[in-house]
Order: sequence, then structure tokens, then C-alpha cells
Amino acid sequence: MNQTPILIPATLWDDDSPGVISTWLFEDGDAVTQDAVVAEVMNEKVSFEIMAPATGTLSIAVPAEAEVALGQRIGAVG
Repeated sequence: MNQTPILIPATLWDDDSPGVISTWLFEDGDAVTQDAVVAEVMNEKVSFEIMAPATGTLSIAVPAEAEVALGQRIGAVG
């Protein structure tokens, strides 16, 4: 099965400091549609929405409250 990775965009914030996944809005294994907001990431008290890159089944690779870096894969949709 093809999976499209869910990445923290490399240009989401201005510096190399880590962010934190504040919440996943869907559970692992849920069906999601392309462009649906699937997670929220915080950095320096600013919240960013992460969108599904495709329609399919969500596979979460990094749990809520975990630190993430710019460009990091946090899940996939397949």
C-alpha cells in the first residue's frame, strides 16, 4: 500500500528550535480526507495546523506531546 508521509513543513517557523505535537485531531487508523487538519503543533506559544496530504487511513508515527523538528515525518496517510 502506498503511503504519503505527513511532514512538519521545513518552513513552518523561523529557527531550528523544536516544536511539540500538541494534539492529534484523529486517532491512528481513522479515515481522513486530503487537506483535513489532522494535528496541531506548537512552537514558542504559536500553534500551527498540520493537514493531511492525501485521502486515506491515518498512521501516526509520533505521539501527542512529543518534540518534533522541522522536516520531520510524524505520520502517513495510505
